Amino acid sequence: MAKNREKDDADRGFNSSVMTGVDSSISLLKLISTLIVFVVGVVIGLVSSSHINRYLTFQDDRFTFTHSYIDSLQFSVETPQLEAQCGREDCLSIESFISPRNLNHGMTDGELFWRASMVPQKEEFPFKKVPRVAFMFLTRGPMPMLPLWERFFKGQDLEKYSIYLHTHPRFDLNVTKDSVFNNRQIPSQGVEWGSVSLVDAEKRLLANALLDFSNERFVLLSESCIPVYNFPVIYSYLIESTHSFVDSYDDPSRYGRGRYSRSMRPDINLADWRKGSQWFELHRTLAIKIISDTKYYRIFKKYCRPSCYPDEHYIPTYLHMFHGSLNANRTITYVDWSQIAPHPASFSAVNITESLIQSIRNNGTFCSYNSEKTQICYLFARKFDASALEPLLNLTSKIMGF
Repeated sequence: MAKNREKDDADRGFNSSVMTGVDSSISLLKLISTLIVFVVGVVIGLVSSSHINRYLTFQDDRFTFTHSYIDSLQFSVETPQLEAQCGREDCLSIESFISPRNLNHGMTDGELFWRASMVPQKEEFPFKKVPRVAFMFLTRGPMPMLPLWERFFKGQDLEKYSIYLHTHPRFDLNVTKDSVFNNRQIPSQGVEWGSVSLVDAEKRLLANALLDFSNERFVLLSESCIPVYNFPVIYSYLIESTHSFVDSYDDPSRYGRGRYSRSMRPDINLADWRKGSQWFELHRTLAIKIISDTKYYRIFKKYCRPSCYPDEHYIPTYLHMFHGSLNANRTITYVDWSQIAPHPASFSAVNITESLIQSIRNNGTFCSYNSEKTQICYLFARKFDASALEPLLNLTSKIMGF
């Protein structure tokens, strides 16, 4: 029995020891499991926190950007700096489009001609349109007849005329701020007599004047030109005319047909070849046609070289070929070619008399105006040198009416 009790005690001790070991193992597993769950939870928490922070930061950045953009946009619209800039430059407005105030621009000739060739398709004008005469002066430098022209324009309606000056690029016309010639110089380039650069200058003047949609008539003048009638007479004569005034005729001599190049065929034939005075007057329709032409200009540039002079043949030939019915085929600028010389006669102080001006105004011949005969054939005259200014000023009120 004793042995059996000892055996039972030994068995109970062993079992107790085994159970204690099992309990310890279970506790250790629970601890390890708890630590693993804790660590995993911490890791998940950190990762989630990072994503949430990035999302919140991104949302905050988006809000900040949107808010800054709106504030910036509102500020840029209301800022006085932009208004000041619009005061210096042409902003998007109907006024600056139909009648640019500032003649300075950075356009090349190609860009300028393209811009000036635009024609509105809508017939109604969104502004009060008073037809203007564009007086375009192609000069080498100073204008000795400037005081005479100032008197001619004095007191006239500013809505009825505009002035454009093409001078040497480095020449600056020195006039007072209240002069009608102030700030009327266009971006110019050098001009060489007898070359196609003269045509370039003419087209440059036309294109700059065409930017003003109120300009309807375009008259080319030089620094030696004078008006022989007052402004109201000249304005009515041009605005009411149904034709342009470009000298264009067939000259069978070596000074006409003799300058034609057979290389111009088949686009320009000898039968199309015309000659005329450089000093023209054009309606807006024809002015746009001329500055838009590329094909025939290039032919003249390539083949009309001295002793062929593009300024005497290009426009007369081009208009004869395509728009002859719109041209009066005569000039309105008087020139004295009575002397046999490469250039017309000049008028100095000793030549200026009342009879000279009267003979230019009414030389006893008739010309066609709106399909009727008239004795008013010349509105301008050239070439007058600087010494003629004073005698002319003494005759303006008595003879010319200004």
